[in-house]
Amino acid sequence: MERILVIGSPGAGKSTFSRRLREGAGLPLYYLDMLWHRPDRTTVEMEVFDRELRKILEKDRWIIDGNYIRTLEMRLKACDTVFFLDYPLEVCLEGVRSRIGKPREDMPWVEREFDEEFRQWITDFSRDQRPEICRLLEQYREGRKIVVFHSREEAGHYRIG
Repeated sequence: MERILVIGSPGAGKSTFSRRLREGAGLPLYYLDMLWHRPDRTTVEMEVFDRELRKILEKDRWIIDGNYIRTLEMRLKACDTVFFLDYPLEVCLEGVRSRIGKPREDMPWVEREFDEEFRQWITDFSRDQRPEICRLLEQYREGRKIVVFHSREEAGHYRIG
């Protein structure tokens, strides 16, 4: 495990799990949200994001935290391990609710509210993004370790290293 992806719906706990991996495996951790979002809540241009992501993928060792389905195939081609936090909707919604108002190393601002558009995006995740994630995981299964967790407990019991 030298090149790891951690994917799943917002609120699943990708960043928490990624930090555990970083501590256990000693790999550098990169948050896609930190590449995409600016502190003023705007986003970088797609070309800038892709260029910065490619720089990370060229490195020998990394953990990349984030879904960003548009670039998932590119990341799958480069990784050796994937952790998919495939949790029920209510778990993910509660995960977002629990982080409101808290500073986080994986986001360039503090979320002050759970806006309706973001809530809807999470609600639609299983319908809109999960099928494509599953398809890509199946397509790139060969030569990669793919671990799917269906609960926080499963992820919490996973031993690193």
